[in-house]
Amino acid sequence: MADNNTVARPYAQAVFDLAHEAGELATWSESLGAAAQLSADGQIADYLSNPAFSNEQRLEFLTGLFATAKATVLAGSDKQGTNFLKLLIENGRVAVLAEIAEHFEALKADVEGTVDVLVTSASPLSAAQQKEISTMLTKRLGREVHIDTEIDENLIGGAVIKAGDVVIDGSLRARLDGLSNALIN
Repeated sequence: MADNNTVARPYAQAVFDLAHEAGELATWSESLGAAAQLSADGQIADYLSNPAFSNEQRLEFLTGLFATAKATVLAGSDKQGTNFLKLLIENGRVAVLAEIAEHFEALKADVEGTVDVLVTSASPLSAAQQKEISTMLTKRLGREVHIDTEIDENLIGGAVIKAGDVVIDGSLRARLDGLSNALIN
């Protein structure tokens, strides 16, 4: 059986192509993000997998749910969004909405020339430090950088920077682990 990412990739590509052609990347991005959050709820997955409900009932449930979450494209008012949901329901793929949204965001970022970066540090970063990291990564990656930060006190010092497939581990913990391995070997 294929993993969720393998299943989600062609759906994400198809939706991306549709949204890009229509100039609706931001709208689809917002809708897919909201849908991904909602679909992660185990109770919703249980409801959708109940064989007592027809595909029409599942579609009605999802469009109503997405309408309350302001997932406008998937809320039943957009024919393409409704058709997309029908396709997911008919093929039993609603469970991969989170992965579809993730792949869609990667395609969108690629077209827009942006990259989301997660900087994990041992202590909070100042605005100047964030700006310095952003400037350095913009030069290195050739893209506009959007930084999110989080704190992990286990790093002891330094930071770990994740930008797509690029990981820069400048943490004190990694350096100590490297030193430890060098001493053991």
